[in-house]
Amino acid sequence: MGTERSAVTVIGLGQMGSALAATLLERGHPTTVWNRSAHKARALAERGARLAATPGEAVAASPLVIVCVLDYDALYATLDPVAGDLAGRSLVNLTSGSPEQAQEVAEWARSHSVDYLDGAIMTTPPGVGSPETMFLYSGSRTVLEAHRPTLAALGDPLHLGAEPGLASLYDAALLGLMWSTLTGWLHGTALVGAEKIQATAFTPVAIRWLSAVTGFLTTYAAQVDAGRYPGDDATVDVQIATIDHLLHAAATRGLDNALPELLKATMERTRDAGHGSDSYASVIEVLRKREAGA
Repeated sequence: MGTERSAVTVIGLGQMGSALAATLLERGHPTTVWNRSAHKARALAERGARLAATPGEAVAASPLVIVCVLDYDALYATLDPVAGDLAGRSLVNLTSGSPEQAQEVAEWARSHSVDYLDGAIMTTPPGVGSPETMFLYSGSRTVLEAHRPTLAALGDPLHLGAEPGLASLYDAALLGLMWSTLTGWLHGTALVGAEKIQATAFTPVAIRWLSAVTGFLTTYAAQVDAGRYPGDDATVDVQIATIDHLLHAAATRGLDNALPELLKATMERTRDAGHGSDSYASVIEVLRKREAGA
């Protein structure tokens, strides 16, 4: 039996959009591309992509249209004029933005009879195409299932729910986790580096430690959902005392201590809120209150 691949259109050929289109071509999908600056499509055309002259031509070429542009202003500027051509087709939006923006596009798509799926790409362009890379989706599961083989060519497709803004919400939360983790690792690397220890020597130990930290996440997740934080491992009070060792070691070696000072201040607010004898997971109560403006 043949293994003919489904046709797909990619609108937007920045670094990420170009990576999406290149991966689809590599996996055998007939791929039509369009970009406001046509010269960005030349390399893809040389690899077999069909270069559309207009957004309307691009949309008409495929039942699945993937859009990945700079921002939502660019998205509307591109799609508004071709809304009629999109009717009855599947639109997957991989443009970075807020959950509220994703919801607005979902409403726009509904008003134009467009089947809509919002998405977030959890990698940089070189990671596109890896089966380990997560592509988060929210909105129409029907669109995902209808085009799963095509979308799976880009990475592992994870559907988070019917609410269109969920992919963007998870994206923001996961990026926050990434930045916090990377900055913590860099602070630790600077600390040991003050003693002439190479980053390449410290990092394998750090990675092994992070694998243990994932166990804390699993334990604490259940506590967060239950709203109960038994301090049977290490309490907030203990963590406050322990972070002083980090602050002293870093200050002695001339490091910027803004990050650990922020962490200690957050722990102290948690203690002052009555959670000193609770687990570290209780910090979420202070973070929630801050979000609510309390």
